[in-house]
Amino acid sequence: MTQVPSLYQSDIDTKQRSWYQPQLIERFSRTSTESAKMGANSLDLPVRTKDVAPTQDGKVKLGSALRDQFLFDPSFHNLNHGSFGTIPRDIQAKMREYQDMAEAMPDPFIRYEYPKLLDESREAVAKLLGVPTETAVFVSNATTGVNTVLHNLVWEDDCKDEILYFDTIYAACGKTIDYIIESRYGRVSSRCIHLSYPCEDNEVVAAFRAAVKASKDEGKRPKVCVFDAVSSLPGVRFPFEALTAACKEAGVLSLIDGAQGIGMIDLSHVGKVDPDFFVSNCHKWLLSPRGCAVLYVPIRNQGLVPSTLPTSHGYVPKVQRFNPLPPSAKSKFVNSFEFVGTLDNAPYLCVKDSIQWREDVLGGEQRIIEYMRDLARAGGKRVAEILGTKIMENKAGTLTDCAMVNIALPLAISPNKTTEDSNGKQLSEEEAKELASLPSIPHDEAFGATQWMLEVLMNEYKTFIALFTYKQRWWARLSAQVYLGQGDFSWAGKTLKELCRRAADGEYKDSK
Repeated sequence: MTQVPSLYQSDIDTKQRSWYQPQLIERFSRTSTESAKMGANSLDLPVRTKDVAPTQDGKVKLGSALRDQFLFDPSFHNLNHGSFGTIPRDIQAKMREYQDMAEAMPDPFIRYEYPKLLDESREAVAKLLGVPTETAVFVSNATTGVNTVLHNLVWEDDCKDEILYFDTIYAACGKTIDYIIESRYGRVSSRCIHLSYPCEDNEVVAAFRAAVKASKDEGKRPKVCVFDAVSSLPGVRFPFEALTAACKEAGVLSLIDGAQGIGMIDLSHVGKVDPDFFVSNCHKWLLSPRGCAVLYVPIRNQGLVPSTLPTSHGYVPKVQRFNPLPPSAKSKFVNSFEFVGTLDNAPYLCVKDSIQWREDVLGGEQRIIEYMRDLARAGGKRVAEILGTKIMENKAGTLTDCAMVNIALPLAISPNKTTEDSNGKQLSEEEAKELASLPSIPHDEAFGATQWMLEVLMNEYKTFIALFTYKQRWWARLSAQVYLGQGDFSWAGKTLKELCRRAADGEYKDSK
């Protein structure tokens, strides 16, 4: 059996949890001799590592046996990768190496070596998206990317511009839209597009087209639509390709929030899909350090984003101002995002290493994406069997074409007198009948019960599961990852079943 070595190895017992000095194994070949020039020595810094990853048929075995290649506390069950992500031990070591280089000689590294290394990561991530390197830059996270675009767009004085978005929008991005509207003194408005899951992809596109028509009928100008690649809550695959095409037909700018995206679903066709703006967190599913996101802006639209957020040295104002950084022959857009104030940008430099690690150690993007999708689907069904409920899926099966799955919990919120739930969604007769058969918690106690359940999951069960209410019942969103297996989902199902029983018994009422 072929053994695939870890980037860093040690003879320390794999059961120990300690900080120690790793023995660096040369695996990644550098395109330049920067670390020798800078005098950096990664062996001087303690990094948590483990022995080689388990293998099967010459490939690393994906699943719970791979868990030791990550940094988890042995008692913690990480079932919520979709919120903050995490990194392999090997990538942590690479990040510390870049940080050492920056501290060894701050000015030479930050001014001269960092831009070269940054270009390598930009090239690697652009290749993964199928876009030109000059269209890909880094920002700290997807929310920053969405903010950057919306704050740069010019809103017309006739006050007809409108921002379209779906009601599944990530809350921070929704609040960004709120701020834009409130701070522009009526020059721009917004329009929410409502969905009712589980729905088909064509229904999502139809809802968008109806919103565009309604906007125009009211004398408005739909200027930009913000939508997801994979939405957060519920965690479902969004038909972003079809929506981008619909935006083009309607003359509306497409701004894709792909926070849940790169490394989780195949995005090698982004260049062909050709959105107007696309941002995706690398620190989630791509296994890069926090915080790091790729922002794609095609050349035709780069003039629409003249400034970073905050504005920094790369901005070119109408009046000439001094730039203390070395001169650059790169485009205004690329140069603008290269240095946005003094930050620890080591995570940006690790993107190329994460991509290489996924290829060399895990077997490449296709293998990773297929494993996670299949695990989410099968694992979600197993959890639903344990709970006696269902997963959120449409007839075409497209909602679960990702690495997250939403499972209904056997716990309802006491219905209002109408058939409309607390989310403003109309319940079908079948849904209302199903809810009536479940133990329920009064509507005014639902928020407190949710907080109690989250705290119990963390404090007693040593895990975190994203819980949310939708159509008068609780749902759980579980994330599949390369370090999880079917056993982890079975454990989650049993844990959720016990948690729901405790909540139904009113145990949440005893909490402070």
